[in-house]
Amino acid sequence: MKLKSASRARNLSECSIVPVKYCPFPAKIQHSPDIFSTAALVTLDKRWRISPGDPALASHVQNLLKPISVHRDEQWGLDHGTWTALRHVFPQADVPVIQLSIDRTRPAAFHYDIGKRLAPLRDEGILIIGSGNLVHNLHAYAWGQRRVEPFDWAVRFEKKVRELLLAGEDGPLVEYVKLGDDAILSAPTPDHYLPLLYIIALRRKGDSISFPVEGIDGGSVSMLAVQIG
Repeated sequence: MKLKSASRARNLSECSIVPVKYCPFPAKIQHSPDIFSTAALVTLDKRWRISPGDPALASHVQNLLKPISVHRDEQWGLDHGTWTALRHVFPQADVPVIQLSIDRTRPAAFHYDIGKRLAPLRDEGILIIGSGNLVHNLHAYAWGQRRVEPFDWAVRFEKKVRELLLAGEDGPLVEYVKLGDDAILSAPTPDHYLPLLYIIALRRKGDSISFPVEGIDGGSVSMLAVQIG
């Protein structure tokens, strides 16, 4: 198995792809200082090896996305949206990984279209992961509090998205900003929501859909995982 991660990379200014060649800790892991302390990051990093990359797969993805221009970045490493999830799924880091960044200057429909273009990878033994959060509002997050009730708007938006996913209605999910104030509060910036569009674009007729992980953390961050197939 090979893994392609459609990650919410911190490099959001253009569409780029990271083949991620192997190198020793810590050069190829990107940190998120707005979420973790430096000490916490070092602890997390040392507990997970760095996955090997796959330049050939990166080139293949570039070809699938033509005529969209995809910049190949040999320097940027795995973003925190990628490695923090993969270290639990593949703790031995023995699966090749490439990472596709998100161009925040493009509308949601553009990202959905990219997902459609990546569909052939499903028949090639490639696991595609969209790393993000359905609800992600750090301004409303209850920092330092053990247990808090989720905000009503977070619950309503997650429930609405679930309903649309189960009904197979992709249109409203792509045009999510039209779902009202709940959507705006739940996804005040697009980077954590957009990875979902890559995944639903890959869905085929008859595919099952499930939610293996659930819950809202800190009142305003949904941990809902969506599995297709």
